[in-house]
Amino acid sequence: MWEYAPAPESRDIANLKPNYRMFVDGEFVEGTGEPLKTINPATEEVLAEVSTASESDVDTAVKAARRAYDRVWSKMPGSERAKYIYRIARQIQERGRELAVLESLDNGKPIKESRDVDVPTAASHFFYHAGWADKLGYAGYGPDPLPLGVAGQVIPWNFPLLMAAWKIAPALACGNTVVLKPAETTPLTALVLADIIQQCDLPPGVVNIIPGAGDVGAALVGHADVNKVAFTGSTDVGKIIQGQLAGTSKKLTLELGGKAANIVFDDAPLDQAVEGIVNGIFFNQGHVCCAGSRLLVQESIADELVEKLHARVSTLRVGDPLDKNTDVGAINSREQLTKIKELTESGEAEGATRWTSECPLPDKGFFFAPTVFSGVSQAMRIAREEIFGPVLSVLTFRTPEEAVAKANNTPYGLSAGVWTEKGSRILWMAQRMRAGVVWSNTFNRFDPTAPFGGYQESGFGREGGRTGLEAYLDV
Repeated sequence: MWEYAPAPESRDIANLKPNYRMFVDGEFVEGTGEPLKTINPATEEVLAEVSTASESDVDTAVKAARRAYDRVWSKMPGSERAKYIYRIARQIQERGRELAVLESLDNGKPIKESRDVDVPTAASHFFYHAGWADKLGYAGYGPDPLPLGVAGQVIPWNFPLLMAAWKIAPALACGNTVVLKPAETTPLTALVLADIIQQCDLPPGVVNIIPGAGDVGAALVGHADVNKVAFTGSTDVGKIIQGQLAGTSKKLTLELGGKAANIVFDDAPLDQAVEGIVNGIFFNQGHVCCAGSRLLVQESIADELVEKLHARVSTLRVGDPLDKNTDVGAINSREQLTKIKELTESGEAEGATRWTSECPLPDKGFFFAPTVFSGVSQAMRIAREEIFGPVLSVLTFRTPEEAVAKANNTPYGLSAGVWTEKGSRILWMAQRMRAGVVWSNTFNRFDPTAPFGGYQESGFGREGGRTGLEAYLDV
């Protein structure tokens, strides 16, 4: 049996620095918070020390954003704003290899995902929204829609650069200024994005990036001079933010957790479906809020599909995120790895049948082998709770009605997938499933022109596309 030769990307490309500082009012400055050390989850080594913000720094950043909004950005013609946004997109492209390697070092995701998905899609969001900046009057929100003001944005650790682009690009296009807090464990690419913003001569204060822990995010969300809050992260924190902002005039967008159903009917092309299932749950180590973590298979093909799935998952390579042959990288943190292990143990304890790939795991780092549970019932924790790891639960159904009932039997509602050759069945299912995004015969397809968001405990509001502009306009 032949084996892949190692094909590592050079970490030197990341231009890793020993220290990083927060970005406020157009300058990199020392924060007065407690510095944090960001860790490479694949090796457990310290990558860099990062200066963090205190509550007073949050206030300074918001004041800088307010000045920039009042004096420059909100008054600038959309065609001029578009030039800055377009310039940022081009710089992301030009520094794409550097950003990809740095993302894999800091986050743990495979380099082929950072290189081929995260960085290009981040650039695409800036390109797309640059096009909207001078056309807001034609977006369907009135002839002259106005920006909101200062946007406070808090992003997660699973897609650090992409989530920053996802938040910043529409805010700038609509004429708002930004204070963004990256995740505590993955601040580096956001700070390199700040360097790109500085090189693009964006007016000081238009974008401010302040690293820190949850207390920094809470101070930003609660600041009296923030007009808009956008949060992507856990449902529990989202509920806290919603309660905190209740009764205020702040506009809020929440994109939270998920427990997506990936539904395979007996007429589906099984080999194609298997690839979609693998992509749906093992992409980015399962660190995806819309991951297809519940596989619903029509009973008549369940055994055949699971056999094919086991064979395919057995070929996935787990290891060094910088190796171009790696399919599944490192879990982002020890805390997340502990949560994944605890939930998988509960699956075994509750009677599900566990199958785990026998792939070798590195001696160091936070790694977890791809795992599939069959014989899962809807009452089990692994079918109800978001694992946020490379763990798939397999349930069966007999009729389309049963598939819909099981797919909707969750407090979440972010995404779903349907695999069938019948277009009418896809439309029938999509109309009945409570999910913000329904993919047909594919999974995890993202495009900046398409809105994304959820229902129920997966949050509210939409990001991306023409619909996503509304979140940053006074309409």
